[in-house]
Amino acid sequence: MSIYNFTAALSNGETVGMETWRGRVLLIVNTASQCGFTPQYAGLEALYRAHKDAGLTVLGFPCNQFGNQEPGTDAQIGAFCEKNYGVTFPIFARIDVKGPEAHPLFRYLTHARPGILGTEAIKWNFTKFLVDRNGAPVARYAPRTSPQALEAPIARLL
Repeated sequence: MSIYNFTAALSNGETVGMETWRGRVLLIVNTASQCGFTPQYAGLEALYRAHKDAGLTVLGFPCNQFGNQEPGTDAQIGAFCEKNYGVTFPIFARIDVKGPEAHPLFRYLTHARPGILGTEAIKWNFTKFLVDRNGAPVARYAPRTSPQALEAPIARLL
């Protein structure tokens, strides 16, 4: 099993397979527009721009499960990311990342890379999963981990 077994809807409603990014290093992040960590969008975009030609893609998955911090429509979320942070990496339709309605991709990621003390549940916005070029999750990072702190782990996979 790899992430290539999953599909998800982009913010424009188009469904894409994760195989679209086969052979690329991925940083998959559950995001929110009204969170204390929202400024991380700028760092995520900087990582994407700096390393996209070498094979990195950042994938943003908005989620409203943590403090109602992503209440907008998919179109509003996409516009917010572009206007406020210049985001050019793919932003998906809003999903659940925990609980019975969790998107299958996030069920897979959290099982493959559990958090502290082996807990699988995502605790807050901006949890990050680093995936290698073969579609295997290799690391999970807490919301407090800045995008800049991921430069070295990403470089090792590129």
